[in-house]
Amino acid sequence: MDSIPAFRLQRPDSAAAAVALRAENPASRFIAGGTDLLPNIRRGLTTPEMLIDLGGISELRKFREEAGTLCIGAGVTLSTIAANAHVQTHLPALAHAAGAVAGPTHRMAATLGGNLCLDTRCQYYNQSESWRKGLEFCLKRGGDVCRVAPKSSRCYAAFSGDVAPALLALNATIEILSPQGSRRLPIREFYRDDGKTYISLAADEMLLGVEVPLVDGWKSAYDKVRVRGAIDFPLVGVAIALRRDGDTVGDLRIACTGVSSRPELIDGLESVYGKPLDDASLALIDKRIRHYTRPVGTTIIDVSYRRQVMPVLARRLLRRLGENC
Repeated sequence: MDSIPAFRLQRPDSAAAAVALRAENPASRFIAGGTDLLPNIRRGLTTPEMLIDLGGISELRKFREEAGTLCIGAGVTLSTIAANAHVQTHLPALAHAAGAVAGPTHRMAATLGGNLCLDTRCQYYNQSESWRKGLEFCLKRGGDVCRVAPKSSRCYAAFSGDVAPALLALNATIEILSPQGSRRLPIREFYRDDGKTYISLAADEMLLGVEVPLVDGWKSAYDKVRVRGAIDFPLVGVAIALRRDGDTVGDLRIACTGVSSRPELIDGLESVYGKPLDDASLALIDKRIRHYTRPVGTTIIDVSYRRQVMPVLARRLLRRLGENC
């Protein structure tokens, strides 16, 4: 097993102090649970000179309702989110997603911010240093070619976080802090469709938390397919938020993970608004999902399987939500 190289460790007591440290030390990284970052350091995927431990910053652990919005700090653990009765009742997709990450011990350490900023993954990238060197480095690790799409000028490593699609379907907002102050943006604008620069965070910025609207009348759910029943990242993950108007679809949001370099919110679902959630509507939804999600060879699992399983998973969730509305 590869050893972890030496690094300095800083423990700021406020978010402002943390971003100031990051700005002063460009070769540093934030660390909270460390469930993904530390293995990546061990593999040589990142080599920070300093780690800035966010575990002692109380403002990152906020978890409260304010004016019809649930505010969750980036430092709240996934096990805390999954077990929260308010989340389970009003935002079940978020509870399902947080509870589906890795295994129970991981979720006790892993944080909301860490899962939202999870590094993109690829079978050519998530390997040992000697393996990558033998094949020659890929575009994401200093090479000049993407091994998945050699003729492309961009990286196709896939985003595989579970919580992001749930928050996309729930119309969440991201709060970001820099030395210049804070800013907010819709979670969809937080992600980029490039496996190398996959999130919209500047070098001196930090994710503070998310704000999720609590709106009556919505039902939601999340599910995923993975090789094993625990630990593994999703081959495909689907989150759905559905609002019914009587027997017809009033509003619908579907988001997917594991299918591209960002979590994808499916556009063009307005065609089923005002219609019953019948086979004809499900066929239209299938078509939109297939159009917006085109997995490539970032995992050892056959691409055609991943393409086929996405609409199937969405259908199962929609039927479950339709029956419960």
